[in-house]
Amino acid sequence: MKILFTGGGSGGHFYPIIAIAEAMRDLVREQKVLEPQLYYAAPTPYDRDSLYANDITFVPTAAGKMRNYTSILNFFDLFKTAWGILRSLIRMFYLYPDVVLGSGGYASFPTLVAARIFRIPVVIYATDTVPSRVNLWAGKFAVKVAISFPEAGSFFPKEKVAFTGNPIRKAALLPAHEGVWEFLHLNPDIPVILVVGGSQGSQALNECVLGALPALLPKYQIIHQTGEANIKEVEGRARVAVNSDPKLLERYKPFGFLNDLAMRMSSGAAKLVVSRGGAGSIFEISAWGVPSIIVPIPEPLSHDQTKNAFSYARSGGAVVVEQNNFTPGLLAAEVDRIFEHPEIYQAMSDGAHSFARLDAARAIAQALLNIALAHES
Repeated sequence: MKILFTGGGSGGHFYPIIAIAEAMRDLVREQKVLEPQLYYAAPTPYDRDSLYANDITFVPTAAGKMRNYTSILNFFDLFKTAWGILRSLIRMFYLYPDVVLGSGGYASFPTLVAARIFRIPVVIYATDTVPSRVNLWAGKFAVKVAISFPEAGSFFPKEKVAFTGNPIRKAALLPAHEGVWEFLHLNPDIPVILVVGGSQGSQALNECVLGALPALLPKYQIIHQTGEANIKEVEGRARVAVNSDPKLLERYKPFGFLNDLAMRMSSGAAKLVVSRGGAGSIFEISAWGVPSIIVPIPEPLSHDQTKNAFSYARSGGAVVVEQNNFTPGLLAAEVDRIFEHPEIYQAMSDGAHSFARLDAARAIAQALLNIALAHES
């Protein structure tokens, strides 16, 4: 039995695949089914360590990116996509998987074309409230469509759609609680705010948090993922912001990047999260049951995050602040409002829990196994 995953270009398309692979291994052991061979087709492996850890074979392809703006690169990428389709057809012929899962993004298009030509069953996972163009196209012939947000269901045939939520990796699903304070060198009696701007960090979040440090650090502790490229500058500016006050500086913990262990520790300590509006981030935060302030990337740059953020906010688990309004004063005032009113904090925590779909990876993995077994027989 062979299962081929495809998607990529961002962690939002890649890491749900890892979560599904983890769940599939568990299901295989529980059901005593022959363990499938797993493959991942994309132009780059994105996170080679995660593929290796889950025994997923990387299958290199080529894919051109279709940008939402006028660019000469769109023309040249047409040839890259054509070459990617040809390569995918050859690889699909020799590999011939029993089912293909596409998680969206331009990287998945050549593989899905090949699967369509060879009539291999396709399952689509749509990450955002508005599906990508590739998923909208593939949804027409997919046998099943899994969606993270209920709003996405209107874009696909109802009989194919399952509202599963976002698959979350085990490393991000359950926050750590033992050894957290020693690991992070924080005081367990002072509330912790976790600021995450994605794996590369966020300049807008960094600027606002630095400006708010004098107002926040007297009352709170802050774990701040700045992005590797920004860590030195942020550390220097933080010292200036608090006049090198050692008492305040020990409450501020900037990290260039939070690996799996550091993220589990940080999420275990956090009482409030400030984050961008990527689907993966939103569902991880909801799984932790922690209130959040979501600052989506503005619409001209991202057509997904604002819609994702407001969809989540309707659960009550978060407040949304648009980037143009995100100032140090507003951030400090919003943090105080949430912490100083226990009824607001509890309602947001309950809203976060209600939005979480902790069985998403398992549900999708089970569907893939069922389809693969039927196709194999």
